[in-house]
Amino acid sequence: MRVAFWGTPSFALPALRALSDEGHDIVAVVTQPDRPAGRGQRSAPGPVKRYAVDGMIDVLQPECPTDEAFLSRLRDLKPEISVVVAYGHILKPEVLELPTLGSLNIHASLLPELRGAAPIHWAIIHGYQTTGVTIMRMEAGLDSGPILRQVEEPIRVDESMQNLAGRLAEVGAEALISTLALLEEGPVVEQVQDHSRATYAPKLSREIARLDWTLPALEVARWIRGLDGVPGAWSLQNGGEPVKFFSPRIEVRSGTPGEVIEVDDEMGILVGAGHEAVRVREVQPAGKRRMDAGEWVRGRGVRVGDRFA
Repeated sequence: MRVAFWGTPSFALPALRALSDEGHDIVAVVTQPDRPAGRGQRSAPGPVKRYAVDGMIDVLQPECPTDEAFLSRLRDLKPEISVVVAYGHILKPEVLELPTLGSLNIHASLLPELRGAAPIHWAIIHGYQTTGVTIMRMEAGLDSGPILRQVEEPIRVDESMQNLAGRLAEVGAEALISTLALLEEGPVVEQVQDHSRATYAPKLSREIARLDWTLPALEVARWIRGLDGVPGAWSLQNGGEPVKFFSPRIEVRSGTPGEVIEVDDEMGILVGAGHEAVRVREVQPAGKRRMDAGEWVRGRGVRVGDRFA
């Protein structure tokens, strides 16, 4: 099948690899323009572009995917179908309908639950025990198109967003390949979503990612795990510089919310919450790399009695 693949971050890579491994003709990869990255803020390609370049796949990077010159080039490639995985731009109907078989999307939730930009993050934050992936036909609405396939996947205890995302990316790739195989045989039954059951997973801003230590430890830990990676759950240390927190564990201890109860050069730091406490085992202080919290303790970056807010 002639496929135009749309994607940008690492979450999209398993699907792109699977399409290639199954022998589909990837006529082009459409990805976001190179953006500044890293401490030096130098322009850098995303993971999908790097894979495509290494595989000698044509790469298209339109600033606006409705630009007529871009659409004309895409038409000339004559894709049978577009596959969209975390591309990072809302596509209009004229783009979605350009391939003869339309456009499919891998969405990392069991639609109609958690429509939007950050379904994996919010599934963990909200304490879901189960999530999954949906292969859906794209239309003008936000993740509202008919469903071709869904696969459930449990959320493991203490699982971080990055770990869950990696697993869902692989599950989504497998579901995509099986869906395309069915489409090659003929029409596939498509289930219209029950829009009355829709919930939403909006994009996470830096301000939303600021921790509220007055919440119970269970909820604080969910926020930390759900925000693992980008943007990262953070607080100001003693009213000064921000610190990001990772790898939480709940402990039955009591203390003032946000106050450091204990520091340990092996176990990290223990911080009070609204109920019980949170053991933090990884941190990223301002201007530094992500590190074991014990290393931060040994460097005297944090002490008992410090306050996070």
